[in-house]
Amino acid sequence: MRQYIDIFSKYEKLIRRHAPEGMNVLRAKAFVDFERNGFPTIKVEDYHYTNVLQAFAPNYGLNLNRLKTHIDPAEIFRCDVPNMSTQLYFIVNDSFYSEIAPTSSLPQGVYAGGMKKFAEQYPSIFSRYYGKIANTSAEAVTALNTMFVQDGFVFYVPCNIKLERPVQLVNTIRSRADVMANRRILAIMEPRSEARLLVCDHSMEDVKSLTTQVVELFAEEGAYFDYYDLEETTISATRFSSVYVAQAAHSNVLVNGITLNNGLSRNNYRITLNGDGALTTLCGMAIQDKNQQVDTYTLITHDAPRCKSKELFKNVLGDHAVGVFSGRITVAKDAQKTEAYQTNRNMCLTREARMYSKPQLEIYADDVKCSHGMSTGQIDEQALFYMQSRGLSREDAKTLLSVAFTADVVDNVRLTPLKDRLHYLVEKRFRGELAHCSGCKVACR
Repeated sequence: MRQYIDIFSKYEKLIRRHAPEGMNVLRAKAFVDFERNGFPTIKVEDYHYTNVLQAFAPNYGLNLNRLKTHIDPAEIFRCDVPNMSTQLYFIVNDSFYSEIAPTSSLPQGVYAGGMKKFAEQYPSIFSRYYGKIANTSAEAVTALNTMFVQDGFVFYVPCNIKLERPVQLVNTIRSRADVMANRRILAIMEPRSEARLLVCDHSMEDVKSLTTQVVELFAEEGAYFDYYDLEETTISATRFSSVYVAQAAHSNVLVNGITLNNGLSRNNYRITLNGDGALTTLCGMAIQDKNQQVDTYTLITHDAPRCKSKELFKNVLGDHAVGVFSGRITVAKDAQKTEAYQTNRNMCLTREARMYSKPQLEIYADDVKCSHGMSTGQIDEQALFYMQSRGLSREDAKTLLSVAFTADVVDNVRLTPLKDRLHYLVEKRFRGELAHCSGCKVACR
């Protein structure tokens, strides 16, 4: 912790010089919050299985002077999922890559691009949303990110505009030395707008990397928004991601996070339903082996009546992998007619794999429909025997059962070409084969 306090104190002027005022205005408070609270220890209940201090202890390089990385991401990544045409953008480490022009134009008024540029061109809109739901006083990593972040990605869709073509953001790590990247994503969906955003995280090197990523998603009245997060990094990658969502009346938001390969990942989801009749679908899955770890924390807060949330998370763990799920749904006193459903299902393929699960409900209203449940077990030996008796090898039978186990998470994807591709990637992952996003030269290692 001390090293980050010292770095910020020494280089604060440099950090501010390479960032817009709209981002700089929150740094002082974030620094005070971080200095006061520090990183959570394993004694904190919500971080009992993830050692944050250990993850941030190494001396990672920080590109505070905004030196350009010599890379052409368009030559390295061709993530053209079959039959799905996307508007493609790139972030290299933690800088928006502006040297590639989009292949086609967006509707008038829509913005997709660098955060620094957006903050300078639309300061009033940026200040209205940036940092408004990312709580630096409650989350130390969010505070750290707010202190150091200098660029990111903004997706802004004005009233009544519906985008038929999904927007895709590819995040990649490129470095010859151990590196730390602090990224920010801000999505603003104005009333009755509709759009989809796919974010793909990749690591290109075997060097150690640490990424902090803070995502703020605003869905105004009647907005319809999908956010997909696909992580395909390496065993040497550490990622702390926090997704904050604020929903107004009758908005419909889907958040789907899929981890196909990683090292250590901590995923926080904090969703607040502020308006009457809002609908949230939150789901995710992780496939883990070796010594990989995925720690998922969710908090869905129902603050308005007649809202509905559906939550589903699944984990498949092999070797010495560790999975953690801590999910909480809170229903406020005035949030009558709430429907909230939470499910966590886990499968351990080896005796050495470990899964820790804690679903929770806090209900203060008296007219609700709410449920939560979890299960953790091993693969069904009877089903394996039956499939082997029909001519399948044991490994093929395990693969088919594992794919079937995770299928309902992928089926929540509302983009058919992406859904089909994910089913293929998931099967490849279970078979232990190198899987590429269609045409992408960077493999899951």
